[in-house]
Formats: sequence, structure tokens, C-alpha cells
Amino acid sequence: MERLPSWLRQHLAALRAVVVLTALLGLIYPLVTTGIAQALFNGNANGSIVQSGGKDVGSAIIGQSFTDKDGNPVAKYFQSRPSAAGDGYDPTSTSASNLGPEDIVDTLPVPGAKDEQGNPDQGRQSLLTQVCARSKAIGELEGVSGARPYCTPDGVGAVLKVFPDHAVSVNQACPATPFTATYQGLKVECGKPGEDYATGRTIPVKGNAETPAVPADAVTASGSGLDPHISIAYADLQAPRVARERGLPTDQVKALIGEHTTGRALGFMGEPAVNVLELNLALDGARTK
Repeated sequence: MERLPSWLRQHLAALRAVVVLTALLGLIYPLVTTGIAQALFNGNANGSIVQSGGKDVGSAIIGQSFTDKDGNPVAKYFQSRPSAAGDGYDPTSTSASNLGPEDIVDTLPVPGAKDEQGNPDQGRQSLLTQVCARSKAIGELEGVSGARPYCTPDGVGAVLKVFPDHAVSVNQACPATPFTATYQGLKVECGKPGEDYATGRTIPVKGNAETPAVPADAVTASGSGLDPHISIAYADLQAPRVARERGLPTDQVKALIGEHTTGRALGFMGEPAVNVLELNLALDGARTK
């Protein structure tokens, strides 16, 4: 029998390898690993789904919002950490904002202008202004000071662009009153939307704010955007409001916080944290003692 040409033998060998590896790695291996996962770690393998009243209400490992249809916090629930994943906590769009500590200057929206899609110009908030706005809103919700260093009282970044003869509070759109009237003898003006201040010297102003009452995890998104936990400090800040809204003793609410606090991973990594979904479900089942 005549042997096949070498080039044809090589192609047939490659084809057999593709078929075998496809069956092994694309079919057999996934089925085996899926079967083992389902048998040994059924809950985790299926998304750590949390149920209440026989219905799926979320996942223990993915955060979610506790807001009304307009996006306002529902006062009787503990609020989650902010999310930058899609429209919030979207597991198909997990991500951070990719904004760093030097992102402190806003792009002010220009009245009457439209973006490329024909929508009204929304401008762009810097990371600093996002933090300031969240801190102000949370302070108002919890009845504490939302002040932070480098934030104005109206909740934007306290940043100046300084020129030889004047300074501009670039994150405060006119006709807002600048957070400071003067800077090193220069008059401070409000920011004019559409104006180019790139040539000015950028000066963030720390102000005299003390240690913030609002914790850092309440005003910054996690790297994944899916964090289901908040810090104990943020949970404790919310406890009086939740207790008041539900007519429960604050001590009872704090006891539930303790029951739903996880320790450090392996005993030494990370910080203790509170699972927001599980805590809110426990509150829904709580009764006044």
C-alpha cells in the first residue's frame, strides 16, 4: 500500500490532535469539574444564591442596591458600597472606575449643549467630586457631617486653577459662590462652563475638615464593583437610622450587625466586613424585643 505524502500525514495528525484535545478539554474536563463542583460545592457553584420566602433575592457574593425607583436610598435598609460596574453591581460588566487620585478637575456641563448622541451635555465629574458628593449625601441621610478634606460645603472638589491675576474654583459652576473668596491675595471666581482653564496652576485646597465621619468605603467603589460587604464603621454609622425607621432598639440592630460580620480571610488577610444583603434580610425578619 502506497504511503500517504508526508504533508498529508502531518495534516491528518494535526486534525486528530484537534479532535482529541477538543473532546478532552472542551467536553470531558468541563463536565468532570462541573460535576465535582455541583456535588461538593453546590451553593457556591450556582452563585451563592440567597433566598427569602422561597424566592431568590440575590447573591451572598455580589452586592446590590437598596434604593427606590428614583435611585434614592430606602431608609429602613442598610446601604451598600458604591459600584462602578455598569449601572451598578452588574456581574457582566465588573470593573472599577479607573479614576486615580489625581483626577480632581470636573468638566462642567455647558447649558444648552448636546453630546454626540444628541443628549443634554452632562459634563464629567472627577473622582474627587464623586467622593465629595457621596459624602455630603450620606452625611445628610445619616444626620452627621459629610465634610471631608479637599471638598467644598456644596459637595464638589475644592480645586483652584490659579492664574497671575485671579483664581477660579473650577468645580463650582457659576453662579455658585466660590468656597473661598481669595487665594494668596487673588480674587477667586466661579467656574464658567466651556471655559478652558488648562493653563492655570492646579491647586487642591485641603480646608479645615477634621477626620471624616463618613467612612472611605461609603464614598468609593471597590475594584470589582461587586463588593457585597461594607465596613463595620459604615454599618455602625447607618445603625441609628435603620433602628429609627424600623422602630427597633439600636442595640438590637447592632447585635444583628455583629451576627452578619465576617472575619479576616484565613485569620489575617483583609478586615472584618458586614454582608449587606444578609443583614437586611435578617432585619426584615426581626421583631422588637
